Amino acid sequence: MDIGFVGLGKMGLNMVTRLQRAGHQVTAYDRSADALANATAAGCIGAASLADLVQRLKAPRAVWIMVPSGPPTEETVQAVTALLAPGDVIIDGGNTRFHDDVRRSKELAARKLQYIDAGTSGGIWGLKNGYCLMVGGNKEVVDRLAPIFEALAPPNGWAHVGAAGAGHYVKMVHNGIEYSLMQGYAEGFELMSKSEYRLDLSRIADLWLQGSVVRSWLLELAASALKEDPRLERLKGYVQDSGEGRWMVADAIDKDVPVPTLTAALFTRFRSRQTESFAEKMLAALRNAFGGHAVKR
Repeated sequence: MDIGFVGLGKMGLNMVTRLQRAGHQVTAYDRSADALANATAAGCIGAASLADLVQRLKAPRAVWIMVPSGPPTEETVQAVTALLAPGDVIIDGGNTRFHDDVRRSKELAARKLQYIDAGTSGGIWGLKNGYCLMVGGNKEVVDRLAPIFEALAPPNGWAHVGAAGAGHYVKMVHNGIEYSLMQGYAEGFELMSKSEYRLDLSRIADLWLQGSVVRSWLLELAASALKEDPRLERLKGYVQDSGEGRWMVADAIDKDVPVPTLTAALFTRFRSRQTESFAEKMLAALRNAFGGHAVKR
């Protein structure tokens, strides 16, 4: 198939490479000249601008947008929309909040354009292993684009999960579960790191991969990280969040669904970014005030 691709970052470049290898013709654009050069080296047609990209595609056009979530995605969707013709389709493969997908789908429908949201999981390993794709939008359009999804995903690795927004909604929940899994591993390995038994954490991670009920790809990545840096001394315990965890907590509140594990994992990330916690200073002050407990100045 003929497809346009906007955004050639750490995932986008691997995705266009995988599409090219599967025999699809990709016309690519990125603001970075170096990123665009890498895409052309992988076999893509390089576009000088969004307008140039759209002009190079055959109708009905399909443009996949893979840029950072929030304003960059919104601005790119609006810019590409202005260049398309009735029957064309935009695919948002980034981490968009599902409410925005619903709104965009209605806005594009008014211009006789189609909008597909494709929650994409696989990270930097997707080139080799494929990407798990959770796709929302009009089923007829999704079926037409199936060869693209099949090229990007491993066998049985993509599905049409529902109407506009459903793809990113399922991806949001996926990432919330991911937060919780990572937090569980993090806490367990910290406890073992402080054991009197001087445990070999890398060896234990490998051991747990052999038939254990807690084996997973995340555990494989933990084992690899611990082999390279057994005490993780080259890292700071500073953890960002990309937004999906916050959105999932908000959605859970709206639906009266308890998600205590995810909420704790999200709040732990907030704490990791504080060099000094006012709340913990307050705890120290109160213990000192009512019980004369020692404090550190």
